[in-house]
Amino acid sequence: MASAAFGTVFTPHMARRSWTRPTSEGTDGWGELRIEPYGPLLLDPATSVLHYAQEVFEGLKAYAHADGSVWTFRPEANAARLDASARRMAMPCLPEGAFTEAIEALVRVDRDAVPSEADSSLYLRPFMFASEPFLGVRPSDAVEFLVIASPVGSYFSGGVKPVSIWVESEYARAGRGGTGSAKCGGNYAASMLPQVLAAERGFDQVLYLDAENLEELGGMNVFVVMDDGSIHTPTLSGSILPGITRDSLLTLARARGIDVIERRIVLSELAECLAAGRVREMFACGTAAVVTPIGRLAGEGFDVVVGDGAPGALTMSLREELTDIQYGRRPDPRGWLHRLV
Repeated sequence: MASAAFGTVFTPHMARRSWTRPTSEGTDGWGELRIEPYGPLLLDPATSVLHYAQEVFEGLKAYAHADGSVWTFRPEANAARLDASARRMAMPCLPEGAFTEAIEALVRVDRDAVPSEADSSLYLRPFMFASEPFLGVRPSDAVEFLVIASPVGSYFSGGVKPVSIWVESEYARAGRGGTGSAKCGGNYAASMLPQVLAAERGFDQVLYLDAENLEELGGMNVFVVMDDGSIHTPTLSGSILPGITRDSLLTLARARGIDVIERRIVLSELAECLAAGRVREMFACGTAAVVTPIGRLAGEGFDVVVGDGAPGALTMSLREELTDIQYGRRPDPRGWLHRLV
């Protein structure tokens, strides 16, 4: 656990369910759930996903609680988002309850792989891909749904550290009317080159724009904390992934009485506020890192330290509250947790 890189070690099993396009009414095309040994997939060279990228995926975690039970966090939200992504990619939706059923079955059989070290978890990766071998440009008549799992330690070795962000003005992650709100591999493939270029400049992550408006990082949503204590985040525009961690943090902040504003945030406005000291904190959020403080923001023509460059008090407080709920260290009044074992 101490030496394994994120997502490189996997449990012995995987959950699997196959779909073929139904030819008669009254059937949904889905076969039975199977638990199989984890191993390579045998694919025809003409398998549709390899040519047309018709696939979607999700990411969530299973947490070991102090009493030995294992829980996951808001799986119904991940299931709904997978269905939304599948519809956008012209793929079938899972039968009701099938998403959670697959996760429960996999964690039951691989219970011993759920780590119990501090800040560790079992990362769950449900995914669905077009499996029909053909080269015509049309939706596949065959799909595979799988869930694999990877024990992961703390995302931050040595504690939570602020990251540096490069604001990308040339390359876009997604466009209006595209697949930005779907969790599909093509969006992440589009972010690879900008990420490499940002790393060459000495930055950790990339923040993408829609024209002059802030959108999201390659795999995380972004938040701005102003000097009056209000929290601002880009409104969901159709080209931003609706993050479940994002939604959870908005709920927790509003419950504290914090003024939460979802709106279009123009880069020039943000840069001016940063230069004037009106921005107190910035952070990003996602399933893997939960909450990541942003210590530096730069782009063409500007390079500024956010606040004093250290993790902000509100950032860390929200992170602590959310992770305490996930690990069972404080009450869960909203019923976000779902017991797996």
